[in-house]
Amino acid sequence: MMEILKVLACMPFLLYACYSDIKTRRVVNEVWVVMFGVGYVFILYDLMRLGLPYLVRNVLTFIFIFIFVYILFQLGAFGGADAKVLMVISLIVPTFPAIMIYGTQLPINGVPPLGLFAFSVFGNSVILTIVVPIGLFLYNLLRNPLKENLKRPFYMLIGYRSPVSKLEKGHIRMIDSYSETEDGISFGFTRTGTELTSNVIAELKGYLRDGRMNDSVWVTPGLPFMIPITAGFITAVVFGDLIFYLTMQFMMM
Repeated sequence: MMEILKVLACMPFLLYACYSDIKTRRVVNEVWVVMFGVGYVFILYDLMRLGLPYLVRNVLTFIFIFIFVYILFQLGAFGGADAKVLMVISLIVPTFPAIMIYGTQLPINGVPPLGLFAFSVFGNSVILTIVVPIGLFLYNLLRNPLKENLKRPFYMLIGYRSPVSKLEKGHIRMIDSYSETEDGISFGFTRTGTELTSNVIAELKGYLRDGRMNDSVWVTPGLPFMIPITAGFITAVVFGDLIFYLTMQFMMM
């Protein structure tokens, strides 16, 4: 029962973090402070029930996750909120929760050898992020003319075409950079993309009015990583560790 309550206690904070990340691309630190405050009840309960071995395991788990996410944060792999949520999860749910629902033991795929729940949440989130390029590819395949897709086949995995006339400042970037030429506006791929500031949007719309470019550019959405983390959390609880499962399937082939 307590394991289910741990999961249920974490879910409102994860869902709110997803909402905040989508709207503003940031999650205030107070969310994690309150989440830890709620989780502290479970930490204290487990400490009283399991004693010193639980405390040692919890501290070691937190240290491992802290070092892991700190390195990824310094490398720019994800943001501060993503790192903090994994650290808080590692304290509240240090190991896989053993949950029995209607005779079914969760996680369905069992517990991986390492058994660090937060680490599996991260691994699951990385695997689940792959769904986004697949979805974008299918969207572009069905929506765009074949000729347009063949011009930029790689773009089909990372973005979609948007009318210049409907561009608005938000959490998307143009995949290409652009420059003026004698024949019009030239577009070319750039690794960092082009931020769609008010000035850039106004300039592109001006080029469109002057007939110097077509009413369509490739843009890429900035997917908040908090969404895959939340999906990875749910997947870890219900199914288990996706990387461990895929590795075992590969070895059995």
